[in-house]
Amino acid sequence: MAELDTSGGGGKKGGKVRSKKQSTRVDLTAMVDLAFLLVTFFMLTTTLNKPKAMDLAMPDKDDQNTQEPIAASRTMTVLLGSNNKLEWFIGEPGKSAPEVIGYGKNDLRKVLTEQKQKVLQTTGKSLFVIVKPSDKSVYKNVVDVLDELHITDNMAFAIVAITPPEVDLLKRDNIY
Repeated sequence: MAELDTSGGGGKKGGKVRSKKQSTRVDLTAMVDLAFLLVTFFMLTTTLNKPKAMDLAMPDKDDQNTQEPIAASRTMTVLLGSNNKLEWFIGEPGKSAPEVIGYGKNDLRKVLTEQKQKVLQTTGKSLFVIVKPSDKSVYKNVVDVLDELHITDNMAFAIVAITPPEVDLLKRDNIY
């Protein structure tokens, strides 16, 4: 039981006769109980930060019949470089001219939308995007590309390892 005693002690000072005061006792048990009730209430009702995660549907490792060939004409490769720059091309490396762009709305999103429409008009099928992060790119770059793919509704994509000829492309354009 918690209590606070505020009695004056009753000593005589200066020879004056004083009336004896009643000691004041404050019972703090109710306040302690209330404090623990409030702490418990806020602990149980507070929501913690929810993780910001994108749902990714990964193929089963055991299911080997789901691989289908994809034409190079509807494949867009995105090479992630340094300094928040990326390089993209359609088809196979070396057969089409790569272009260096940024990750913004006017860069990657615009290219993804244009190429998606172009592939849909020429082949009638959807665009397949291959994302290849390099050693010089950062995790934020991969998240930005996944966000742009989600915004432009390109759900057919893969994240694979970059090859040495593609690293040479990045070095040639000074984004490695």
